[in-house]
Amino acid sequence: MTNSYAPAASDFAPRGGGPNLAHGRGGMAAWLGALYEGDGAAQRYLLLMRFAVLNLVALALLGAAWLKGWVGIVVEADTTQLVLIITLVFAYGVVSCAHKVLVTSVEINQVRDPGRYPGSRVACYLESIRGRDGHARAICASALKLKLASRIASIRHLANSLVLLGLIGTVIGFIIALSGVDAEAAADVSSIGPMVTILISGMSVALHTTLVGAILNIWLMINYRLLEGGTVTLVTAIVELGERDARP
Repeated sequence: MTNSYAPAASDFAPRGGGPNLAHGRGGMAAWLGALYEGDGAAQRYLLLMRFAVLNLVALALLGAAWLKGWVGIVVEADTTQLVLIITLVFAYGVVSCAHKVLVTSVEINQVRDPGRYPGSRVACYLESIRGRDGHARAICASALKLKLASRIASIRHLANSLVLLGLIGTVIGFIIALSGVDAEAAADVSSIGPMVTILISGMSVALHTTLVGAILNIWLMINYRLLEGGTVTLVTAIVELGERDARP
């Protein structure tokens, strides 16, 4: 995993007077309230805010494409419904990513005061390394990294599946295009028109499914990289906090 924004563990020191996403006020109310409490409070919700801004910008671009009529052209040209399948897979990936971003953001905030959340991931990690030597703590840290990496791996797999579905659409489109070509009937002028129509239809399916799969793959992969950065931040903060508490 690569770290896109990994603050030091000291940044997670408990601060009084601020809201917490998993305690007190409701999660959304606490997040929105943080916007009015200065840069320190907003920093705690940076992962959620980045995710929201990213997808709002992407939705704005999608809306512009809709108004231009480009989305309608793609949907109408797809006779195989593969564009719809790709879109549904993408929607599931974004919703799943949003849930994991929320969970990761909550866990990042819990690092600030693990004593208040006895069943949290950071509290369990601190309990598991208590009284252990450096080698045992390193094994626990590696296990924590693997668990969190496996938690977000499904988003990357869904993003890759979008490209594969687009390539499947390409193959199906070429099959449709070639199915209408009859070399023996090519000399008949009256049969050329239907063959060209089928050829264009197949090429349209091939190109549009590939385009949709590629664009939605990029969109979901950007979300995945954002989630990956937040996960690295969480791992770094938990491990550094454990090492700091383990010092004599």
